[in-house]
Amino acid sequence: SAAARARAPPRSGIQDVCALWDAASGVRLRNKCQRGIPIGQFCKDFNEKTKELKEGIPVPIKIHVKPDRTYDLKIGQPTVSYFLKQAAGLAKGATKTGHETAGMVSVRAVYEIAQVKATDECFKMRNASLETVVKSIVGSARSLGIQVVNDLSADEYKLFMEQREEKLKAEAAAEAAAAEAPPGKKK
Repeated sequence: SAAARARAPPRSGIQDVCALWDAASGVRLRNKCQRGIPIGQFCKDFNEKTKELKEGIPVPIKIHVKPDRTYDLKIGQPTVSYFLKQAAGLAKGATKTGHETAGMVSVRAVYEIAQVKATDECFKMRNASLETVVKSIVGSARSLGIQVVNDLSADEYKLFMEQREEKLKAEAAAEAAAAEAPPGKKK
């Protein structure tokens, strides 16, 4: 019954990846926080803990709800995919992973990302070496369609991105033409 649900203790944990502007309005977390957490206080705490970060950055959050309806809020580092897309100058990864290269990042950029992510709780709990963190980030780059290269000059990358943009436009035009073409007769 509704009365029993209202008296039920809240769930003990909530995990999500939330863009910073989400918490300010409570957009994604409002439904998850209806277990007795005061949303106004939550937003105030969230904004206080993330005031150094730029708005819109996706950050993993963990909320541990206690039986007295108080909570512990942990904010993690921005996601690996966010860092990789920023380093590659991309809005999103490849649409056909494994078949196209959406962008490139240097080994140096991967190493810098690894140094930041090595402080994350998930890597600390496993006592992961920096090499393990780098391998994890290289795997994430591969799944986003981002190629890791030894050296990357700005001119080289600009040329690559221009060629990729032309290729994407040509593919979109071909798909539009195929959609407008009358269907062929089957034999």
